[in-house]
Amino acid sequence: MRIFLNLIAFLFLLVGAIWFLQGFNVLPGSFMTGQSQWALYGGILFVAGLLIAIFANWKRSLTTKE
Repeated sequence: MRIFLNLIAFLFLLVGAIWFLQGFNVLPGSFMTGQSQWALYGGILFVAGLLIAIFANWKRSLTTKE
């Protein structure tokens, strides 16, 4: 389960970063380029990826301390 959550977190982080950068016109070449709503969606997805990664690895670190 931890591997699956880390994979999902990685995908969320990657896609969120791409959407965020396209929304702020840093990565051109898409219909999302320069659209601030995609920067917002990307930021939300990136934060969700961070939270999933922290949750997936936090439970693991608690079990290794015992």
